[in-house]
Amino acid sequence: MSPSVIVDHLGADGGRRVSVRSGGRTHILGIAYNDVDVIEFLRRAGLDDPGPLLDDPSWVEWRGRRPHEWAAK
Repeated sequence: MSPSVIVDHLGADGGRRVSVRSGGRTHILGIAYNDVDVIEFLRRAGLDDPGPLLDDPSWVEWRGRRPHEWAAK
């Protein structure tokens, strides 16, 4: 089974698109600029404690830069 959450490549604005796969479809949750943003998107999507899931490759696929790496502001 592939991960349900995708954190995409770094965009030109320094953010990364966060999407979730559900029911055979992909839904964009928003653009995250840090881990706190990713956690908030997942919380709003219905996960009670999403923080620990960020390092679980069975849940989250980090594309592009290394996990937790964001553009300098």
